[in-house]
Amino acid sequence: MIVKHTSREEIITKLRKKVESRLPIFIASAGSGLVAQLLEKAGADCINTFSGARLRSNGMGTMSMMWPILDSNKQTLDYTREDIMPAIKGDSFICACLNANDPLKDMRMVLNQCKEMGVYSASNIGPSISYVDPDSEIYRVLTKSGITLDNEIEMLKLAREMDMVSIGLGFTMEDCRRLVGEAQPDVFCFHCGTTQGGLKGYDSGERIEQAAERIEKANEEMRKLKPDVMMIAHGSALVNPPDFQYVLNNTSCDGIWTGSSTERIPIERAVFATAKEFADLKFPSS
Repeated sequence: MIVKHTSREEIITKLRKKVESRLPIFIASAGSGLVAQLLEKAGADCINTFSGARLRSNGMGTMSMMWPILDSNKQTLDYTREDIMPAIKGDSFICACLNANDPLKDMRMVLNQCKEMGVYSASNIGPSISYVDPDSEIYRVLTKSGITLDNEIEMLKLAREMDMVSIGLGFTMEDCRRLVGEAQPDVFCFHCGTTQGGLKGYDSGERIEQAAERIEKANEEMRKLKPDVMMIAHGSALVNPPDFQYVLNNTSCDGIWTGSSTERIPIERAVFATAKEFADLKFPSS
């Protein structure tokens, strides 16, 4: 099997053309080859691979990737190479969501491995220190031990230097300012928080209106730091298509990023409903 490869120039041209044509950029995560195939067929511009998506496909919540139960980068590289790349045609480009704080790997080597398999985009999401509340004790312990946003910024810079498309992600405004101001990513996603809904979602209580307000505030600030950055949004109350449409209608986002919304939740619904029909079958009454 030979999968079509792409390039930074081709990816950026495609994304810019969509922005200029007022067509939303569509980025989605996939934890399996089947999901990747369906996302590509549906028209996703970018398919993200990261350890959280891989764990979601095994019935765990995304945040389980924060515990030392796996080598996050090895997991991402292995399943991207073996499950995702052979499953797609190459119409969607792949973004590897990497752990820039991996103490056992040189990130230049990891990025080179990505390029060798045909992945020309990288993000700092998997996992990111930005997931951790900055005023918590665990955050202070982690940063003291060398798990920092600085490493994520340096990785995104390196990805650009290596002719890859960089996709930054941050939860807090402080992290977002640093990531955009210092790393100057091509695309930036404001992460509103863990996605609500389904069996493993976390309901923070935020309404879509509140999420949209926070997203737009981030959009305005980030574009002051990098006017040409392509802004997208993800998480929290952004669950179903109407939620994302609300964001497109009420913010200046250039597109959307889905995870559980196009992976975990629809699988939960479809498989359970179909399996229940089979489980409810009966022998004919005598």
